[in-house]
Amino acid sequence: MKLTCEKQFLQNAVNVASRAAASKSPISAIEGLLLEAGEDLRITGYDMKKGIYSNIEANVTEPGSVVLNAKLFGEMVRRMPDGIVSIVTDEKDNTNVKCGKTEFNFMGISSEDFPEMPSVDGIRCYTIAQSVLKGMINQSIFAVSDNDSRPVYTGSMFEIENGTLTLVSVDGYRLALRREAIEGENEHNEFIVPGAALSDLERICSDVEDKIKISVGGNHISFSVNNTVIVTRRLEGDFLNYKKAVPEQFKYSVKVNRTELQRAVDRVSLIVDEKTKNPVRMTFNDGLIDCLCVTPI
Repeated sequence: MKLTCEKQFLQNAVNVASRAAASKSPISAIEGLLLEAGEDLRITGYDMKKGIYSNIEANVTEPGSVVLNAKLFGEMVRRMPDGIVSIVTDEKDNTNVKCGKTEFNFMGISSEDFPEMPSVDGIRCYTIAQSVLKGMINQSIFAVSDNDSRPVYTGSMFEIENGTLTLVSVDGYRLALRREAIEGENEHNEFIVPGAALSDLERICSDVEDKIKISVGGNHISFSVNNTVIVTRRLEGDFLNYKKAVPEQFKYSVKVNRTELQRAVDRVSLIVDEKTKNPVRMTFNDGLIDCLCVTPI
């Protein structure tokens, strides 16, 4: 394999794909990134649960593939000067990475040892603006559970019906819900996406109106964002029936300035710690909300 590419594009792709590389595994290949040079350069990270690949423009003179340790390769690229990066790999996976006066030589891993990422059959496809989905994830992911005893709640449920996407997260104490319009099939569909994949997706998305393509298969889901694709498995199980958990009518309805309320709660909750976890109590008076928190002396 022999190619050259722009350092900034390479660094961005390596940073994105590294989110899916395993941090520690008995399989050394999945601690690495798969580099595949053809018409362009594809960089893939895959930890057997989630995969991310990104394509960048490259001048490929000899097609080929190799697996490079994600952490080491990422640090190499980051510390290189700006300019054109040259990557050369021989038949024994000896790899040379060079940019300007900086040069690294090290051993790669055969691409044959890298596990094949699952393909998404794309039974159903949808599109939504990056900025919209990014905001939906940001405002709901805090309620995703980190308790593996109930794996189904370690993700968020996507429910699509009549051109509307409802994103629901719940951890047993909190429930977060947001609805937005989505383009695609109108037939009812619902699936659960792991929270780890959504965190990566939120970081990759930009505050732009460019569309994300969501492809939903029988066992996996893919999110295509510009030249980057995230593939993750679906979580299986019975998710909370949020329609019954959220009342259709409320006895009281209050409108309040969001920023002022956030600041008030932030000040009052300063004395809350992990041991006591005393609640912040709100008392609603005529035109006022009193926020109070008391902890043991």
